[in-house]
Amino acid sequence: MAVSMLKLCLVLPGFLWFVAAQAQFDPPAGQPGSRAIHADSLVFIGWADDVLVERGWIHAGNESLGKVTYGNENDALGKADLSVISLGDGGSAMFTFQFPLWNGPGPDFAVFENSFSDDFLELAFVEVSSNGEYFVRFQAVSFTQTEVQVDGFGHLDATQVHNLAGKFRAMHGVPFDLEELEGDPNLNIQSITHIRIVDVVGSIDPLLGSFDKNGRLINDPWPTPFPTSGFDLDALGVIHDTRNLSVNQPRAKSMRLFPQPARQSINFSLPNDYADCHVNIMDMQGNLLFSGGCPNDGSVFIEHFMPGSYILQLVFSDEAFHKVFLKQ
Repeated sequence: MAVSMLKLCLVLPGFLWFVAAQAQFDPPAGQPGSRAIHADSLVFIGWADDVLVERGWIHAGNESLGKVTYGNENDALGKADLSVISLGDGGSAMFTFQFPLWNGPGPDFAVFENSFSDDFLELAFVEVSSNGEYFVRFQAVSFTQTEVQVDGFGHLDATQVHNLAGKFRAMHGVPFDLEELEGDPNLNIQSITHIRIVDVVGSIDPLLGSFDKNGRLINDPWPTPFPTSGFDLDALGVIHDTRNLSVNQPRAKSMRLFPQPARQSINFSLPNDYADCHVNIMDMQGNLLFSGGCPNDGSVFIEHFMPGSYILQLVFSDEAFHKVFLKQ
């Protein structure tokens, strides 16, 4: 029986790696298709304000150098501001939340590092829990070559890594969508109370290094034998939690967007007193895509928008609020 070329290729040694190595994920911040979210984006309704850090080694291969010392836990709290705490090789930071995060449309939170460029990237895993004991890791992928060690000042290509915090430059968060973790019977993605950030040890020595979901070593700048070793945690921005997005704004309490997801238009319910109402629609990076007076029927045409998550903002003379919707 004849075997198709595709089937033949799939069994050839190394072919699957070749196919995988060609995969491209989203590019650096500011480039078309990037999923990076700037810290000033209106999508964030709050910032993590409670964290416990377990520092890692300056050099996982030489523990005599001790553990990292740069920064303190307060540097990882509040809005991203370039003040950071270094986690060190294999170090971790545990965020806890008074108001649990939930799985809304699009990404639900974003993690910020302090890279000074688009290609000097220090990476970390992201894990979540709904009880503080059982954690599920986002399925991280790295297609960076593993033949030559990326040195302590080496460069990475953001399009070759996915679901790893730190793939974007400073002030641009890496988004994470709880929808990806749906189906685990021990995780309630509608009530996430803990998020853990775990430094990737970027060594290509299998006895020291970290592995992605496919069992492939993650090659990132290593070693970095300084007090600032490892992932430099700046902040965690919250997009969806159990608080009303505008709990103290009476108009927001009655506002709803429909349908969800939307296709041709997004509709919003208007309060009776909607004089001087203005509507803006932005993408998740905060770029303004539509701006105008609130239409009488509360409907905005969005058929030309690309599929994805967007922010609808209503502005009144005395207040402004926003909600996220999904375009299909």
